[in-house]
Formats: sequence, C-alpha cells, structure tokens
Amino acid sequence: MTTTVELRHGVYRDSVKLMQISRSLSASPGVQAALVAMATPLNLDLLPRLGIDPSAADGATPNDLLVALRSDDDASMMSALAMLSGLLAARDAQSGGDGFGAPVAPRTTASALKRSGAGLAVISVPGRNAFVEAMDALRSGASVMLFSDNVTVEEEIALKDEATRYGSLVMGPDCGTAVVGGVGLGFANVVRPGPVGLVAASGTGAQQICSLLDAAGVGVSAVLGTGGRDLSHAVAARSMLRALEMLDQHPQTELVVVLSKPPAADVATLVRDAVGHMRTPTIVGFLGRGEPDLTVVNARILSALGLPSTPPREWLAPGERRPRHGMLRGLFSGGTLCDEAMIIASQSLGPIHSNIPLEPAWALGDDLHSEGHVMIDFGDDRLTQGRAHPMIDWTLRLDRLAEEAADPECAVVLLDVVLGYGSHEAPASALVPALRDARARARADRRDLAIVVSLTGTSGDPQGLEATALALQEAGASVHLSNAAAARTAAALVDASALVERTA
Repeated sequence: MTTTVELRHGVYRDSVKLMQISRSLSASPGVQAALVAMATPLNLDLLPRLGIDPSAADGATPNDLLVALRSDDDASMMSALAMLSGLLAARDAQSGGDGFGAPVAPRTTASALKRSGAGLAVISVPGRNAFVEAMDALRSGASVMLFSDNVTVEEEIALKDEATRYGSLVMGPDCGTAVVGGVGLGFANVVRPGPVGLVAASGTGAQQICSLLDAAGVGVSAVLGTGGRDLSHAVAARSMLRALEMLDQHPQTELVVVLSKPPAADVATLVRDAVGHMRTPTIVGFLGRGEPDLTVVNARILSALGLPSTPPREWLAPGERRPRHGMLRGLFSGGTLCDEAMIIASQSLGPIHSNIPLEPAWALGDDLHSEGHVMIDFGDDRLTQGRAHPMIDWTLRLDRLAEEAADPECAVVLLDVVLGYGSHEAPASALVPALRDARARARADRRDLAIVVSLTGTSGDPQGLEATALALQEAGASVHLSNAAAARTAAALVDASALVERTA
C-alpha cells in the first residue's frame, strides 16, 4: 500500500469541482481512497476516516490545497497523480487563467454583482461563511439561491427579513433545486417551458413533480426553492410567501403549485390563507399523513390544465409481486422522497426507523443502525459535512447496500436515483454492479433480495432516462418513475396483506 499527502500552498479550487475530482480519482484503478480539498479543519478531520495519518498534514491552512491518496502500489499512485495533474490543468484551461491584460477577478460578492449586473447570486460555500456572502448579495439588490447547508435558523431568518426589505427572495439555505429564466440551478432536471410555476420547500419533491409533468408533456415557468426549513414554526414561510407573490405576478405562470415536506401546522394554515388570496389558480401539496402523495398532486395539476392523467411508467423485475419475509431498508438521497416513502410504507408496515423520523420514537441512533424497517436520508446535513451530496457521490449508499445485502433480516431494498444537472453523470455505471453484487450476496445466503428503485428524471436529462431505467431493470431492480408507486411496491413485498390489496 502507498500513501501520499501533499499541501499545495496558495492553490484554490471550487469545492464542487474538488469533490468531482476526488470522485474521479477514487474510481481510478488501484486507488483505495482519495481526498482533494481545501485544507479546512473539517476536511482535515476526514483523513483518519480514509486511513491516513492526519499528522501528515501538520501546518496546513485553509488556503492550502490538500491532496491525500492511498493506493495499492506505486504504479497506481503515479497514475492517480498524473490524472490529478490533468484534471487540475483542465480546470485552469477552462478558467482562462490570469494572463496579461486579463481583468482582476472580483474580490467580493457585491463587486461581482456590480460588475455583472446580475439579479441573482448562487452561493455555495461552507455554512459558516454563507451568511456573510448572502447578506452581501442582498444588500447589493440581488436575490439569492443559497445552496449551502449548515446555516443556523437565526441566520436564515435574518437573511429572509433582509430580503423583504429589499424586495428580493432568498431561496434556501440548503436550496438544492431551482429553475429561473429557463436555467436549471443546483440539482435540476432538463425541463421544457410551460405554464406551471412551482414553489417548493423540497428539492427532490420539486424534481419529482417536474419529472412527472415532463412525462405528460407539460413544462414549467419557474421553480423557486425555499429551503427545507422555510415552513417550520420558526421561519414561518418567509420565502414561500414572497415567492407566491412573485409567481402571482408572473405573466407566463398559469398555475402555481406549492410543495413541502410536512410543514408546521400553524405555518401550513398561513400558506393556505395566502393561497386563498391569489389571482392565479394554485394547488397545495403538503406531504403528511392523510395528505395526497406527489403522484396524486401531479394528477391534480394535469386535471387543472384539462389534461388526462395516466399512471407513471414503470419497468418491473420478474417476481416483483412475490412477498419476502424480512425487513424493508430504504437508502435515499432525497429527503422529501424519503419522507413520502416513510409515510406510505408505515401505513402497512408500522414504525419506520430513520435519521429523519416521522415520530421521535422512531429515530435512529448515531450509528444509523436499528432492527426493523429502516429508511435513511443520506442527504441530511449531518451526513454531508465534508463530503459531496449523495446525488453526486454514491459511496455511503453503496457501502450501506452491501451491508444490507449481508443482513439476513433485510428482504427489500428501496432507493432513489435522481437524474439531471449536478447529479452523478452516470449513476447506472456505479449502481448496476453494486445491485448485482448485493443480489448475489443474498443468494449465497439462500435469500431472494428484492430491489425497488424510485427513478426521478426527464427524457432530456444528460444521463439518459430510458437507458438508466433499462440498465437497472436488467440488474434485477423494479424501477418506478413515481416515488409513491415505488414505496407501495416495496411495502407490498414485505407485507402479504398489502400485496393482496394492491393486486385485487
């Protein structure tokens, strides 16, 4: 085994680019672990997890580029370092460098906005730095999409109150999805222009609706994310109420759709009251027990537009209707998709343990392991510190898939695959071998492991919706464009009574 740790002083790269580089190096033959990141304390804390002695980075500062690699041998290490040089050089070539006569780069968010004249700033920096940059943008007259997570509730409220003073909008923090002026921001699918405007305290919820609408030939005018906490009691829908005002005045929006994970009861009432005063027809889709799932919300949207609704597509694996004895395990990258799946599955299976539980008593411990039915949101803030979002980096979920395949209690695995801009460029290439290994591992124990996939994507997404679905089906998974249908299928496979109801 060979280990290399380098500190490249004064070299800076964007964190998302560095995460992509780290992922590419990790996939290189012979590389066991790879971390290319700015040498912040948070990133330095990752070294022991990679099996690398942190003392090798003594003296590092956040202004240094940290390169930490562990490989099988010297040859694979040299190959990985050569690949790293190429990836960094490609980034330099794209940026154009700072050659003679090149303008000096703006040093603040405000100066960048002044120079460009842009009305929207997309901010993706560590949470502890995000507040200052977002406030700088707001006071420059711009709206903000705040992709950063780990921003405090107090900071969120302050930013949204400042936006109100300036007549702007704060999307976020932890806003993963938006479509503004026809441009997808963050994790966004390729959607056609159309009459539906979405306001969503839910990134993957918005993506699910966009995908189901696209399958029906319907496009969107805008997708305005608010951040997952916006409909909490503390934040009180500050961004959602402003976004509703904006879409109510937007001439290209003929129908507004409100989406959210389970909101605080008082805030849900506040939003419904605001909807009642809008001129534009509006449909409210709040997840929760007794509320319609996202697929039903989509059908209501189509009905409001005077269009027929047909069941979303599915690619079923052989033997899908045969129930298994054991437990359901859900491995999600989308918090809303995880919430929806838990709400549906718990109706027939009972308690679903989770790191984002429906009930406090159903909470998982810090090790995320528990007996019984389990669903995990790997996109939760606590699991994304210092690493790429699970839509980009499948490592944690693939590791957990292997664990579940070896667990004699696990009968069904339910997971989501989200396509579009920002997500893994070829999720099937990462997932298909893991699915085959998982099913083979279970067969070795004389178990028939069922795998159900919720696939969110549009026909225009760069990963290829049809090709991805067929590849996953070929690997033995049942694939559903409807997350609700995927959850019902998975629950039925571990509950004979639910299976009988579904097929009656």
